[in-house]
Amino acid sequence: MNSESLTAEKGWSERQWIARDDFLRRAARSASDAAGGPWPVLVRGCRVAMRTYTTGFFIVSRFLPPAKREVVEVIYAAVRYPDEVVDTFPLSPAEREARMDAWAAAYEKALNAPNLRAALDAGTPAFLAGFVEAVRRFGIPHEHYRDFLAAMRRDIRPRPFETMDDLIANYVHGSAIVVGWFLTYAYGASAPSEFPRALEAARDLAVALQLTNFLRDVADDWRRGRLYIPLDYLRAEGLPQPNPLDPAQREGFGRAVRRVAETARDGYARAAANLDAYAPECRIAIRACIDVYGLLNDRILRSPRGIERRESVPGREKWRVLPVSKYWRIPAAYLRARRDARWMAASAGGEIEP
Repeated sequence: MNSESLTAEKGWSERQWIARDDFLRRAARSASDAAGGPWPVLVRGCRVAMRTYTTGFFIVSRFLPPAKREVVEVIYAAVRYPDEVVDTFPLSPAEREARMDAWAAAYEKALNAPNLRAALDAGTPAFLAGFVEAVRRFGIPHEHYRDFLAAMRRDIRPRPFETMDDLIANYVHGSAIVVGWFLTYAYGASAPSEFPRALEAARDLAVALQLTNFLRDVADDWRRGRLYIPLDYLRAEGLPQPNPLDPAQREGFGRAVRRVAETARDGYARAAANLDAYAPECRIAIRACIDVYGLLNDRILRSPRGIERRESVPGREKWRVLPVSKYWRIPAAYLRARRDARWMAASAGGEIEP
């Protein structure tokens, strides 16, 4: 899936993920129905995961209504862990595939559980059980998460992509588009007849976000054996054997990067034009996402450094595109997230730290 935070804290090791999940599952199983049952406990843990890995999405999601913000947090944690398996944990390809097999099997098993508590009692990982509950509540098609996991598997033994259509159909669909659709089911549409248009807007935004993230990490992805710039773009620049680390190819890569960034810019524009298809109470958050990541994409487009430096959006620029009337939510959210992290750390027997 590639990294997608604008500036994030240090992530978790595999051991820390396991410790957090074990603690969270125990805490959720013991939660009383009078206190809301397992769901609020799982949401609290997923919020910690989201805050750890992403600043941009964490901030813009604060502008959602609380019930919908909770679903976003649960979705985020369920896609973050597989991404860490294939990207970050120091595992062999065979070990990565084994972890993905186990996670996929747990998803299928949880789908057959009658409710959230039963899924947890059956041993479903906490970060996955919360997502399956969201699938159940919002009617998210089961195959979408299967497509996501299939895209993550492609990163274990990656291949280049011939064209933009190839990249989108055979990778971005699973890595990003279906995630946008998860969120659209949670956000809802302005009217039932507008739901297809909301899904199309989500597709445009998801493609744009994923392309922008690819462009931030061209060199790092190459070191992992991955290349997400379409080969036909590179051949058009006289690079039939591309290597972004070769100084002689820097200018050609820079032009190809800008071409991809222009495609992303068009996606942000189409998503913004169809913003009214979403439920009104969710539009502020979606608009903030478009604006913040659109700024990042524009910086990549204008950058004279090409792939030499990983671009980011300065905090002052991010704040300028956020709704002023909602500023107060940000410090409150960070304080809450810090308390949640301390809660997890204090309750996990020293296995994790805040």
